[in-house]
Amino acid sequence: MQTNNRRNIIILGFALIVVMLGFGMVLPIFPFLLKRLGGSGDEYGLLIALYSIMQFICAPIWGSLSDRMGRKPILLLAMVGNGLTLLLFGLSTRFWMLLVARTLSGILSSATMPAAMAYIGDSTMERDRGGGIGALGGISALGVILGPGLGGWLAGNSLTMPFFIGAGLSLCSLLLIALLLPESLSREARQQTEGKVKVVDLRALWRALFSPIGILLLMAFLVSFGAINFQAIFGLYAMEKFEFNPQQVGTILVVAAAVSAVIQGALTGPITRRWGEAAVIKVSLLTNALGFLVLLLANSYATVLLTAGVYTLSHTLLRPAIQSLTSRRAQLSQGVAMGLNNSFISLGQIVGPLWAGFAFDRNVEYPYLSGAAIMLIGFVISLVWVSQGTTGATEARLKPVGT
Repeated sequence: MQTNNRRNIIILGFALIVVMLGFGMVLPIFPFLLKRLGGSGDEYGLLIALYSIMQFICAPIWGSLSDRMGRKPILLLAMVGNGLTLLLFGLSTRFWMLLVARTLSGILSSATMPAAMAYIGDSTMERDRGGGIGALGGISALGVILGPGLGGWLAGNSLTMPFFIGAGLSLCSLLLIALLLPESLSREARQQTEGKVKVVDLRALWRALFSPIGILLLMAFLVSFGAINFQAIFGLYAMEKFEFNPQQVGTILVVAAAVSAVIQGALTGPITRRWGEAAVIKVSLLTNALGFLVLLLANSYATVLLTAGVYTLSHTLLRPAIQSLTSRRAQLSQGVAMGLNNSFISLGQIVGPLWAGFAFDRNVEYPYLSGAAIMLIGFVISLVWVSQGTTGATEARLKPVGT
């Protein structure tokens, strides 16, 4: 039984890494593909945002459908969708074709993570569940790290080759799931599932802003908005200002992702325990703002690489600190609190690229100037509203300064 579970986790992990590779591979390629098709910054922003829009809408729906239909059918559909959309990217000769492919990618690929995590919940004992979920999370992170570099390097001779390779990997994953992965949710459990399919509740998100964790949810949005200004438009900025090629853009994105993974695994916990979430949030927000401004002064490949690494270091510390303080402050269930946090992060990932593309068309430096401004606003909010509490890092709370 344990051997079967290990095999199942490997199959699920391969599916997730294929999806994350596909997501990461497109980032260093899109700017160059868009230039070939005569697209603008506005169109680029829309192209990036569409994936997050579809994920935001569809991820909870797929989770509910997997409760009704089983995990395996949803995983199969996700891998078919991932492969087809990558194939469509590779065959696109018009901008509208990229939009269609990106929309379908967000709709169908967003089924992978909720179904895979639910599969682990079904098929592992409670004491092993955390390890299984952690393993899948680590594998997903590996795909995010390797994807941009793989995409950039493979695009050296052909911008479309990475898409076809990604489609081939999706086919391999599809076959593994179809032939070797058993269904984890019993027919009886599926028949007992009742109620409506879950959808995004925008009214609940609005009400959450006026809850005890409302300020932290707003900060999660601001941080996500600012970060996506850095990440989403970077390839376009590097191509326009420095004339970097896809390999150079991919390498920088890989370095940034690798720094993020190392910091998150090795330093986030010790630094947060030593200084507390509130101090980490304040310092990281200020460092993020400075990182945007320093990038505008970078004048070579080496300095851009260094700046991206420093920015990523501070941003990697920031998001877990906000999530941790949200968890401590929450007066509702932890699952609901973290779900709200993720929803506001997703909203930032939707609005951020749309703004960045619009700003880029006006001036290539505006996305980074506005990103710095957003982070400075967050820093001011943190000075006024975020405090660690008088009893140490483990007794966090929020309060206005002077109360």
